[in-house]
Formats: sequence, C-alpha cells, structure tokens
Amino acid sequence: MKTTQLLTAPLAALALLALNACQEGVDPAPQTEAELDATQAQAGSGRTLIFSDEFSGDSLDRTKWNVVGMDFWVNEEEQAYTDSTDTIQFLSEAEGADGGVLVLRPVYRPGVDTLEDRNADFISGRVNTRGTFDFTYGRAEARIRMPDATGVWPAFWLLGNGDWPDTGEIDIMEYIGEADWTGTALHGPGYSGDAGIDDRYYFTDGSDVTDWHVYAVEWEADVISFYIDDTLTMRIPKTNVEFFGQWAFDNPKFLILNFAVGGIFPKKINGIEEPYVGMPQETADRIKADELFMEVDWVRVYSGE
Repeated sequence: MKTTQLLTAPLAALALLALNACQEGVDPAPQTEAELDATQAQAGSGRTLIFSDEFSGDSLDRTKWNVVGMDFWVNEEEQAYTDSTDTIQFLSEAEGADGGVLVLRPVYRPGVDTLEDRNADFISGRVNTRGTFDFTYGRAEARIRMPDATGVWPAFWLLGNGDWPDTGEIDIMEYIGEADWTGTALHGPGYSGDAGIDDRYYFTDGSDVTDWHVYAVEWEADVISFYIDDTLTMRIPKTNVEFFGQWAFDNPKFLILNFAVGGIFPKKINGIEEPYVGMPQETADRIKADELFMEVDWVRVYSGE
C-alpha cells in the first residue's frame, strides 16, 4: 500500500527553497550538520520542533544559552559556576554520539571562588535558556551520558520564570552518583524541596548512566509524564499534584543543564559530610585528574501538539 506523508511547515519551507534554487539554476546551500539533525528529528517525531541545539559547533550558542556565574549558590553545593572553557567545552565527536557534544566539567580550582561563605574548591558549568527560550506544554528531551562517581550531581530540568517554587520546577533527570538510577521530580507550592513529588528509575539489562540515554518529559495541561529511552518512568496527573498543593505547571518554563558536585541531595542519599558535603575524597581526586564530566549530545523541544 502506498502512503503519503505530509510535510510539516518547516520541512515544507526547506523543500520549497531547494526547488526554487534548482529552478533558478543555483545550487542550494548545504545544510549544516546541526540543521540536518534537527530536520531529521522533526521528521521522525511527526511534531513541530520549536527549539534544538545539536552542539555541533565549537562554542556555546549565546543566542540560545546563558551561562550562570559565580554569585549563584544553592543546596550547599561544593562548586562555583563559571563562564569558562575549562568548565563548558565542546567535542567535535564522541563515542556513541551523533556529531558534536556539549561537555560540562567540574574542575579542581581552590582559591578561585569569590564567595567567602562558600569558598568552594571546585568550579563547574551551568547553562540555561532564561530570557532566550521558554515554552508551555510539549516535549523536552536530551541525550546525555554521565560518569559513575559518588556525589556528583548533574541535572536536566525546567524552571518557571517567577519565584520558586511558586512557578514550578520539572526535574527531567537528576543524578547523584549511584549509577544504576536517576530521579525525576516536580516542585511547587506545598510540595517543594524534601517534600517534592519524586521517583527513581532503575536501569535494567546491564545499562546505567554511563551509557547514552534520552531523558524526556511530556508536559500537558493536566498530566506530566517522564521517559527514559521512550520507557515511561513516572506519570503525575494534575489531580494528584493538587492533593499536595497548587498546580504550578500552566506557565512558561526554561531549560537548564548543569553539573553540580556535592550538596544536600547527594548527602541525603550517601550520608557523606567530609571532606565535602555529599562527596567523598575519591570523587574529588577524580575531578582533580580531569576524569569526570557530563556529555550532552543534543537538546530538543517539541510543541504540545
């Protein structure tokens, strides 16, 4: 049976440009690797791609991403964030990745921290799209690989633009250094911090966080569903959330990627207090040896169609 697939608007526009160029006897400009990846992703999903970064360049796209600086500090974390090529890097290729990857890397750098109350021995990377891109309802996903190291705290998440937790937080992936599981969570008024609505997903078939996985959320008006590699890991309806407090997921949210080390969440799981909150000396030594980093193959967001 012959089937016909309708082109979405962006794909149709690309096809029209190519046709016009051929008719005028001009070769169309070749698409970049990032454009090809994004176009293929949209075609495969059947949905409208409203944001993507394939990380195929050699530097951060500042029209999409902001870099968080040293004055930011939460959760007793043991790093200072910096806008530096030491902590935010790019690889043109990585094993198992489709083209380039973003690398967020913690670095041992005592004496650099300008906050006396923190006095962190480490610096690291945190980027977000606040003010450049946000959305309400849809699918956000990222393909990520992380290290097996106790007390590291990489994350991929969404945050509202107003006061926390009033405008909500959607944690698509949090990892605190136990390689066989990652966490998801919702935070809002009445269910934030330790009282957040959360769950864990334990990997099977010999896989863990050191393999590439696609971490995703499907955010709808009355339900939020989390996925890893298209396997549903947690589904939270609005009615369930409102049992604990106000639904805080009807407003725009922006994207965040970060690599924290130590802090109160790892400490709650591993009980470590020394030499760092939530992080042992072994992990600190591996950071000193430049062994630990989070790789992001791509980030994509689709409209809520």
